[in-house]
Amino acid sequence: ELMTGYTMLRNGGVGNGGQPWVLRWSSRIRLTWLSFTLFIILVFFPLIAHYYLTTIDDADDAGKRIFGPRTGNELCEVKHVQDLCRIRESVSEELLQLEAKRQELNSEIAKLNLKIEACKKSIENAKQDLLQLKNVISQTEHSYKELMAQNQPKLSLPIRLLPDKDDATFPLPKSNRNCRLHNCFDYSRCPLTSGFPVYVYNSDDYPFGSSLDPLIKQAFEATVRTNVYVTENANIACVYIILVGEMQEPVMPKPTELEQQLHSLPYWRTDGHNHLIINLSRKSETQNFIYNISTGRAMIAQSTFYDAQYRPGFDIVVSPLVHAMSEPNFLEIPPQVPVKRKYLFSFQGEKIESLRSSLQEVRSFEEEIEGNAPADYDDRIITTLKAVQDSKLDFVLVEFTCKNQPKASLPTEWALCGEREDRLELLKLSTFALIITPGDTHLVISAGCTMRLFEALEVGAIPVVLGEQVQLPYNDVIRWNEAALIIPKPRITEVHFLLRSISDNDLLAMRRQGRFLWETYFSTSDNVFSTVLAIIRTRIQIPAAPIREEPAVEIPHRSGKAAGTDPNMADNGDLDLGPVETEPPYASPKYLRNFTLTAMDIYRNWNSAPGPFHLFPYTPFDPVLPSEAKFLGSGTGFRPIGGGAGGSGKEFQAALGGNVPREQFTVVMLTYEREEVLMNSLERLNGLPYLNKVVVVWNSPKLPSEDLLWPDIGVPIMVVRTEKNSLNNRFLPWDEIDTEAILSIDDDAHLRHDEIMFGFRVWREARDRIVGFPGRYHAWDIPHQSWLYNSNYSCELSMVLTGAAFFHKYYAYLYSYVMPQAIRDMVDEYINCEDIAMNFLVSHLTRKPPIKVTSRWTFRCPGCPQALSHDDSHFHERHKCINFFVKVYGYMPLLYTQFRVDSVLFKTRLPHDKTKCFKFI
Repeated sequence: ELMTGYTMLRNGGVGNGGQPWVLRWSSRIRLTWLSFTLFIILVFFPLIAHYYLTTIDDADDAGKRIFGPRTGNELCEVKHVQDLCRIRESVSEELLQLEAKRQELNSEIAKLNLKIEACKKSIENAKQDLLQLKNVISQTEHSYKELMAQNQPKLSLPIRLLPDKDDATFPLPKSNRNCRLHNCFDYSRCPLTSGFPVYVYNSDDYPFGSSLDPLIKQAFEATVRTNVYVTENANIACVYIILVGEMQEPVMPKPTELEQQLHSLPYWRTDGHNHLIINLSRKSETQNFIYNISTGRAMIAQSTFYDAQYRPGFDIVVSPLVHAMSEPNFLEIPPQVPVKRKYLFSFQGEKIESLRSSLQEVRSFEEEIEGNAPADYDDRIITTLKAVQDSKLDFVLVEFTCKNQPKASLPTEWALCGEREDRLELLKLSTFALIITPGDTHLVISAGCTMRLFEALEVGAIPVVLGEQVQLPYNDVIRWNEAALIIPKPRITEVHFLLRSISDNDLLAMRRQGRFLWETYFSTSDNVFSTVLAIIRTRIQIPAAPIREEPAVEIPHRSGKAAGTDPNMADNGDLDLGPVETEPPYASPKYLRNFTLTAMDIYRNWNSAPGPFHLFPYTPFDPVLPSEAKFLGSGTGFRPIGGGAGGSGKEFQAALGGNVPREQFTVVMLTYEREEVLMNSLERLNGLPYLNKVVVVWNSPKLPSEDLLWPDIGVPIMVVRTEKNSLNNRFLPWDEIDTEAILSIDDDAHLRHDEIMFGFRVWREARDRIVGFPGRYHAWDIPHQSWLYNSNYSCELSMVLTGAAFFHKYYAYLYSYVMPQAIRDMVDEYINCEDIAMNFLVSHLTRKPPIKVTSRWTFRCPGCPQALSHDDSHFHERHKCINFFVKVYGYMPLLYTQFRVDSVLFKTRLPHDKTKCFKFI
């Protein structure tokens, strides 16, 4: 059976029919075995080979390696490779040699380049040195020509005379009433170069000191402590001052006692020459107790004088001291507009004793007209004024009887009615204020009259003084007809016609001048005392002491960073900025006091007394300036008049032009903790012609970074430290400013050199005005009845922002030391409005608008950090500032202008061989 089965399998199946199945089965077995064998060969054999090869390559004996890489020497053993190896080694050596030579040549080239750069720098330095030498030679030649043209040799100061303590006796005048400076004043104690030293006695050291009014004595002592002329060395004093009034009634000493105390003063020297007796009045009833006292050759300053007592050109009529220890409140002072007020004129007063009763005689007006002795005009004045009031042609208020008890007064003087507050309220409603002088012609001035004058000027009522014989305060140096009407009493019937005929413009001018006189010479004890000293100093022809400059405390800083050239700054279009060379720093010529002009002050200064400061609404630039070294005005006698070079091309470009041949300006830049912005602004000033110096006002208590490297722009950079963060620091008269021209500029202002130069040229032709770039204007808000500040584009402007503007250094003195403190306080409160305040000041003084140059309306640099002006409250604060400043000044001083300045040949077609002066589009 087995064989049978085997046979069947071989045959492919059971019997003959199974043979195909067996064949198929055997084929499948062979394919499976073949696939398995191939898998084993392809997978395991490479793994075994890899393991074997790696094991042999890791053997320590390099000679046993079978499959490892062979070295180059081994390969070179082969003949056909040896030649290639030699070639490779030769090429490698040549390449190494060439590389060494290349490096050596590169080092030599670098050394030669360094030598070339050093030679270039030395050439540039030599050129700069040569240029500076040329400029120095040119400047020296110019100075020599100026000196030769002046032909005035320099004089040495005279030796100061110091008189002996006893002093030589002077020839006595026939009477004390004949005292004048030439026979009662010792000029030897007051040399021209003495500086006008003044010695003030301490009233408490003498018995009459206990009788003085405490407020007046306290105010006087406070003023003396701050006055620049007061000295403690009596031996060198020019004038000796003693305060004797106002005295209190209950404890007033007898005239004989006061006379003895005066004569016992340590420096009285028998006759009191060079002494000044001051009797200030705080009330209208102050008595003239010095009338019965022998004062010798001493000068007297008080508010009440009889003609037998008053010595013209020697004694001084002073204003009353109403605000003894307080500053006037500007918010309570009425505005100067509208010009016309409710009443055309007003008068309140009561006459206790008439001239007729005092003289015990009665004269008719007919007798007076016939040439008899003058009669009392007060009856005619009363009748005429009542007739005007009854006619009702104008609203007038006249009262000749006080509702309450009148103030005490001198005989024939009109006594004041009511309290001071009530009188001021009436004067605020009056266009004119009548002041009737005493009927006694021997009484040239009284305390009551000066009090009426003081109150009228304070509230803006134009004084109308009836009586031409009156001697108003400081009358020998103040031209009173610019602020008041002085009418003889016989013209009382013409007063109404005269007052109605005055135009509004004249009324406003007189009111403004009166306000100025009151603020400058009447309002405070400092003003009164300074004015008295200024009158004496001017009479004896001694120059005023220079006003102090603000000492600049420099912040040390490192410089040396080479300033780059901004392409925007260098692109000046068709404008040639002038000579290629840059002059070395050149200060403005110092104003040397001309002693001849000192004697002429009282004639040239027709608006006010030659006081320590000179704020004149019409002629602000008087020869007597608050600085010994500064004088305003182009082409004045104190400067050589050079004139412009003229021409339309090269001739104009080769000279600065104008009436001053040489001049530079100082940049004053205010900054606060914006170092990067500041450095960029300073770099933009590199190469700016006619730049003398840059004064950086560092307004932050935090000092600049120690590692900050400041740019070298070719001129000195002075970094000034301030006491506090205040925008008023922008206008401080720093002693480091040596030029008259100041370019006030913000640290983020972006101006081209051609724009700055054009502004400088324009300022030199209008030195008394602000010349700048961004214009603004003020507008009246009808619904709210107030002033608004506007920065929109407009066809007119009234302000130029001082963030980029030229102005004279003179205004820095006035802004910092003379302008009312209330304005500077508001600037500090809002940290805003300092530019508006400066525009108010200059327009108030000059009565001229500022000058705008170029078409710029903004000047901020792109990409700079946000400034204070971007705050939402910025404009609201400026609205408030304008309205507050108007209250302080009493009127709106800003004036509109509808033009900007361009050069003469602006947009003028010229031949191709000519060059335009300037071109602004």
